[in-house]
Amino acid sequence: MQTRLLGPQQQPVSAIGLGCMGMSEFYGASDDAESLRTLSRALELGINFFDSADTYGFGHNESLLGRFLREGGLARRQQVVIATKFGIVREAGKYERRIDNSPAYIQSACEASLQRLGVEQIDLYYCHRRNPEMPIEETVGAMAQLVAAGKVGQIGLSEVSASTLRAAFAVHPIAAVQSEYSLWTRDPERDMLATCAELGISFVAYSPLGRAFLTGTVDSEKLPENDFRKANPRFQGEAEQANRLLVEQLAVFAKARGLSNAQVALAWLLAKHPHVIPIPGTRRITYLEQNAAAVGYFPSAAEIAELNLLFDPGHVAGQRYSDAGMVGLES
Repeated sequence: MQTRLLGPQQQPVSAIGLGCMGMSEFYGASDDAESLRTLSRALELGINFFDSADTYGFGHNESLLGRFLREGGLARRQQVVIATKFGIVREAGKYERRIDNSPAYIQSACEASLQRLGVEQIDLYYCHRRNPEMPIEETVGAMAQLVAAGKVGQIGLSEVSASTLRAAFAVHPIAAVQSEYSLWTRDPERDMLATCAELGISFVAYSPLGRAFLTGTVDSEKLPENDFRKANPRFQGEAEQANRLLVEQLAVFAKARGLSNAQVALAWLLAKHPHVIPIPGTRRITYLEQNAAAVGYFPSAAEIAELNLLFDPGHVAGQRYSDAGMVGLES
């Protein structure tokens, strides 16, 4: 596994990380035993950058990672770079949320995450979503206090604008910005990627496989009722049909090179920007191994241009979240 350097501390992490959300919520039923096996296999493959959040399964995801770390002892903790997040507050059983960026909440949320993870320090702590009523300077100031106290190693922001990032960076070094970025979500290319490169900030790309739609393995009609993609506009009606045509063309491109759709999509991200770290999510070893192999494909400039054109933003149909999911998104 290749490595990339995370933030101003230049902490080495695997070039492809692992999004852990689906091990706890949003993508149908999960199995802790299967998830733990997948986490173990990730480390064997050299994937050591695990991404969580306190809202994933209402703390279950952090507790699962905590169990994984405990079972491996000190050696495992030293191997793994843990990222988690605060700011999204939900009621049990509901997708709708409110955003809390207050200093008092940040302090209490961090303490709760440390306990669930069973660690003394969170390697990378993100503000998951931005509440515009709270000045970013106050939010980052509170996060900086956690760094000074040794409870957090580095801090990050998720789904913020370039202007918010600059204001935050003026208060304290920002290690990473996490936002959705993939072949079918190209918003960060407007200004965020360039801003991150200028400031020496890593860009962590979540949903780099389009919530698995880009893999060509998702049948929208067969998704379980508790899968949040059933309410995602890109997975519905005419939008889904239009997007499936793009994925079919991606499959032709991938097959001609002896690759999977996922491997092409991930390699495209890695080749375009040296400061981008994709974190595809999976709870299954088969897909994990397939994703990890993407580091062995190096698309040419011509191939990147072909993929850019195929997934021109004007060709992608549907808003990337439902209205409820858009709460707190700036970028």
